[in-house]
Amino acid sequence: MNNNFPDINILPITAQNINGALSIGGCELNNLVEKFGTPLYVYDEDTIRSICKQFTAEFNKFYQPTKIEYSTKAFSNPVVNKIIDEEGLDIDVVTGGELAVAIASNFPPGRINFHGNNKSEIELQEAIEYGIGTITIDSFHEINLLEKILKKKSKIQKVMIRVSPSIDPHTHLLTTTGILDSKFGFSIETGDAEEAIKRVLKINSLELLGVHFHLGSPIFELDPYVQAIEYVIDFCAKMRDSYGFKLSRFSPGGGFAIGYLSTQLPPNISEYAKVISDSLLESCEKYNFNPPELIVEPGRAIVGRSGVAIYTVGSIKEIPGIRTYVSVDGGMGDNIRPAIYGSEYSVIAIEKINQENNNKVTISGKFCESGDILAKDVLLPDLTSGDLLALPSSGAYCIGMSSNYNMQVRPPVLLVKDGIARLIKRRETYEDLLSTSINID
Repeated sequence: MNNNFPDINILPITAQNINGALSIGGCELNNLVEKFGTPLYVYDEDTIRSICKQFTAEFNKFYQPTKIEYSTKAFSNPVVNKIIDEEGLDIDVVTGGELAVAIASNFPPGRINFHGNNKSEIELQEAIEYGIGTITIDSFHEINLLEKILKKKSKIQKVMIRVSPSIDPHTHLLTTTGILDSKFGFSIETGDAEEAIKRVLKINSLELLGVHFHLGSPIFELDPYVQAIEYVIDFCAKMRDSYGFKLSRFSPGGGFAIGYLSTQLPPNISEYAKVISDSLLESCEKYNFNPPELIVEPGRAIVGRSGVAIYTVGSIKEIPGIRTYVSVDGGMGDNIRPAIYGSEYSVIAIEKINQENNNKVTISGKFCESGDILAKDVLLPDLTSGDLLALPSSGAYCIGMSSNYNMQVRPPVLLVKDGIARLIKRRETYEDLLSTSINID
């Protein structure tokens, strides 16, 4: 890596400054744009594999046994799933569609966990028919559905219970999931979690392995994990003493943050691993549990840093004394996170890395919404129409949350490694947009 290279901590690990231009995975991004156009998403395979290895090594260093479970909602793709499988990670899915992607990639069913707060009867049937390893139960309605389905199939299904520990992780309101006022999980505080465990333990077709919680995402603090783990283990001890509940598996979810700005970096993987592991071991000792299998569920933290979004500059509008808008050919259709979460991104002028960043501009999208802003008041070199801009740390949730708003086609996705770019998702066409429409003469 060139020492003068910007944003070293948030770009893929293979990023290089090649004669003042950005290269990833041995591929110069301007050359990729010539072939594939923009908007374009580029994922670095080495970064994905490296982070998978780090999670496995760091958590197993502090706690065994630990399983790392990639949350595919961050980016669900058959090729990425195969990489995850090769690296020995499990996965979780939250819809029948994500399950279908897992099936298409031949992901081993026993290493899949089905999450989600409102799984349909059809989705549960599909999961059970595929032989899914675990279903994490999120509602009383789901308990009833599972009992009904399994009775017909004469099968036993391994399950976990998602509980809500009422702990605020101090992330964005819309991505906080572990507080009392949440659609997710059974609240410990209200008694719903206890009632759920009582019911599941009475159903012969359900094998209850343990409990799961998820505080939210992205979490930059470590203390919420400490508070939640002890609180939930205390609850598990009460369930053991009252109903004979056995804790063989425990999951504090994921929520591990990544750096979107070089000035705001999260704890490293080792810090997350040590705090979670120490807290679980201490709580198990305090409440007289044999340490259960630990399941952690990184999603954003696995793929976020590996992905870079690339755009072409179009119109530039200067409002003297107020703001300069630099419009690009993508926006909230491929990355809605800034619009709905207020998420911030760094921006790099791909072919002007060595130039001084001395102009404050706002990067705006092409969609017909005033809120379609990708990055506000960022410093960049002098820009002209046709320049290429990159947004690092775009590997998680951008493509997964993309839409066809304004009937815009969604961008292609490349996977790069050792100078070779592999197309893993093609650009949509207008024919794709019209393919679900039914003409009425």
